[in-house]
Amino acid sequence: DAKKLVRSPSGLRMVPEHRAARSPFGLDEPPWVPDKECPRCMQCDTKFDFITRKHHCRRCGKCFCDKCCSKKVPLPRMCFVDPVRQCAECALVSQKESEFYDKQLKVLMNGATFFVTLGTSDKSELMVCRLSNNQRYLVLDGDSHYEIEITQISTVQILTEGFTPGGGNTRAIGMILQYKVPGSEEVMQMKFTAGEDFSCNKKLSASWLAAMHKATKLLYESRDQ
Repeated sequence: DAKKLVRSPSGLRMVPEHRAARSPFGLDEPPWVPDKECPRCMQCDTKFDFITRKHHCRRCGKCFCDKCCSKKVPLPRMCFVDPVRQCAECALVSQKESEFYDKQLKVLMNGATFFVTLGTSDKSELMVCRLSNNQRYLVLDGDSHYEIEITQISTVQILTEGFTPGGGNTRAIGMILQYKVPGSEEVMQMKFTAGEDFSCNKKLSASWLAAMHKATKLLYESRDQ
């Protein structure tokens, strides 16, 4: 998909030429709190003057002093080219998201193998499941082929095993995915189960499911923006 370089008050961004092509995990730039409405730092309450300058966090748009908004952190969800100034709270969130973009997104795109069951069928099909390079589709390939729009996914339930009443480690072994069919209100369901044979790497499947769980959280956040 074609992209273009745009400049905003917050910095340079590399965005898709068409909004419909944007990543479903992306966030819009927030409106900045107007200077006239912000006489004091919104974190430490320090009064702004000629010495204490005000700065806007690029993630939340609020006004802070330099001490409370000094960190410059990558913000890929808003497509910034370079790290941008963020308040301490937002910087922490963005730093945690960096793991998704640096590691888990690649895991999703590389794909993993699952037995996939459609609806209430009692038959399953061995399929390679991966996220498309533009992040907009979940692609399933086997004897059949499916492409599910990420934006149409309504719920994702991760299936685990190994839980005990007293606590203990759990391992992701599958997921139940519900999504809407474009152009209708019909909701479809797919069940993904990690295979038990040697052709299915359990560790890879568990990593893919963990990455999908994180992706779902980001997707819900983007919708609630």
